[in-house]
Amino acid sequence: MAALASGCTPSGTQAHPAPGQQRLQAPSARALDSYATRLRTSYEQRAAAAGRWGLEQVPLPPPPPPAVKPRITPRPGFEVTGQEEEDLPPVFTTVPTTHKVVFLTIDDGAEKDPAFLRMMNELRIPYTAFLTNYLVESDYGYFRAMQASGVTLNNHTLHHPYLPGLSYEEQRHEICGMQDVMEKEFGKRPKAFRPPYGNYNRDTLRAAKSCGIAYVPIWNEEVFADRWEFRESDWRLRPGDIVLTHFRGPAEWNGTMVDAMRRFLDRVTAEGFAVARLEDYL
Repeated sequence: MAALASGCTPSGTQAHPAPGQQRLQAPSARALDSYATRLRTSYEQRAAAAGRWGLEQVPLPPPPPPAVKPRITPRPGFEVTGQEEEDLPPVFTTVPTTHKVVFLTIDDGAEKDPAFLRMMNELRIPYTAFLTNYLVESDYGYFRAMQASGVTLNNHTLHHPYLPGLSYEEQRHEICGMQDVMEKEFGKRPKAFRPPYGNYNRDTLRAAKSCGIAYVPIWNEEVFADRWEFRESDWRLRPGDIVLTHFRGPAEWNGTMVDAMRRFLDRVTAEGFAVARLEDYL
């Protein structure tokens, strides 16, 4: 008993594992060294990219996607009549998570900046695009390249109207019509939809559901090339917050999309947040 307790056995004998217990296999030194090398190389690549794009710090890598995805419910006060009875898609601004992550979403598609694509690819920053057809139809190829890099493309209507001012059928045409475009041009009908300007009513959510939409994420913060805007009065980021920006350039902004991304990444990194992929949590 003393020998067992001390982890020792008499000379010439062999200790056997208890019934049903397997011997632990330590990873080989070579495997550990290879893993460490990959981590170091990945960091060095991101650090080099951060320097090239003028970031103050290297963006933090996101944690692995959750094994169990959170239950998404409407933000309190953002429900519509019949929300539960009709099981309408939830409108939300923040994903429930304990991970210190935020989600970057980009709307419409007006600006098609190749430098933005290079920046996000080199830095390996995940984001989600919500596309409006009349703004993207001049260059579907730009967004196909985005999709090929792993970006999820979602629905932002055909013509970007103020949806509550339209009838149910008119709203359905805007949403379902864009679903058809997305399937034709990008091979998939999205599950997420963002109403233009963040405005919606019961008919919007009913129409969206009839078009195959399951989620209606809007946003808690918006970032521009020269400033941030916050929905909450304390002006701070929270775990799971959805951040909005737009495909815009110097013609409408005081800067470029690269400038906006630099402002976005510098702040979230300084506050200890990583940028995660929204779809991994839905």
